[in-house]
Amino acid sequence: MTDVLPWLIPLLAVVVLGTVAAFLVPRARRGAQLPPPVDPGALMDLAEPPVVEPPLVEPVETTEPPVVEPVETPELERPAPTAGRLVRLRDRLARSGSPLGARLLAVLSRDHLTEDDWDELEETLLLADVGAGPAGELIEALRTRVRVEGVGDPAAVRAMLRDELVTLVGPDLDRTLHTQGAEPGTPGVVLVVGVNGTGKTTTVGKLARVLVADGRQVVLGAADTFRAAAADQLQTWGSRVGVPTVRADRDGADPAAVAFDAVREGRSDGADVVLVDTAGRLQNKAGLMDELGKITRVITREAALTEVLLVLDATTGQNGLQQARVFGEVAGVTGIVLTKLDGTAKGGIVVAVQRELGVPVKLVGLGEGPDDLAPFDAEQFVDGILGG
Repeated sequence: MTDVLPWLIPLLAVVVLGTVAAFLVPRARRGAQLPPPVDPGALMDLAEPPVVEPPLVEPVETTEPPVVEPVETPELERPAPTAGRLVRLRDRLARSGSPLGARLLAVLSRDHLTEDDWDELEETLLLADVGAGPAGELIEALRTRVRVEGVGDPAAVRAMLRDELVTLVGPDLDRTLHTQGAEPGTPGVVLVVGVNGTGKTTTVGKLARVLVADGRQVVLGAADTFRAAAADQLQTWGSRVGVPTVRADRDGADPAAVAFDAVREGRSDGADVVLVDTAGRLQNKAGLMDELGKITRVITREAALTEVLLVLDATTGQNGLQQARVFGEVAGVTGIVLTKLDGTAKGGIVVAVQRELGVPVKLVGLGEGPDDLAPFDAEQFVDGILGG
């Protein structure tokens, strides 16, 4: 037994070590091959794949596109030709039986003219606002012709009166409306002035129609920045015949600046005429009249004024003469526009205002229609007063 122990103990050690090694090596190998621990949440993600939202895409219409109806632009109005307009005034005065002509003819047709008859004639002329000076001249001329030619034949009396009235109205005055630019490449500039209530803005609109009817290209300047809706009113007139309007963006803006902008735009657009409307001013408002002078000075920096038209109401009579005097001093009036002349007994204002200012009546208002503005003609006017 003692002989066996020396070799038995190492043998047992070898067996024990082999057994331990056989156990440990496979386990280690198995541990290296095992996958890493799996997160339960990941397992759930694998079981239920995430929902991917589709990109937002605008739906595509498969139907026909809607039909868009074209917006109809209102057709521009065609103003009536200026030729023959005053004939309508003559016809209206003839049909209405002008009190002035009828009274004059009634007195002159008497067999024998007394001093009372001549006084009646003079009174009739004064009531028609002819004025004392022109009335006296007409009476003196008629007296001379009656002494030489006599009276009695109604046709001869009418011809006599017609000649003297035409002479009094002034057939030789230059009534041309000057709308040609003073220099090449510049438009004619017409400044329209007058007191409130004379129909000034309406007259500017009607004058634009007169010029358009004559084939002129026009720009309107709404320099009346104080009266509510004045610019709107003027723009409405212009839009009817395709004429642009230069206006301020607010009420109470500087009128001179608006007038200047209008002339500048007319020049850049190659317009023939620029019509500038101004605020109605009372002749006793010195500050406002000074402002009118400022407008005149500012306009001339861009282009020369070719006309300054004073609008007067024919029914205001002698009061219109005071207005004419003040405006003539401030604005340098070159022509008169008489409104509300048809059917009035105050036709003598034509003579009086021409004498007062030394400038002619160039246009007359015939009525309320858009084309009731006509160039003035002395003979046709007198024929209307005398009934045809």
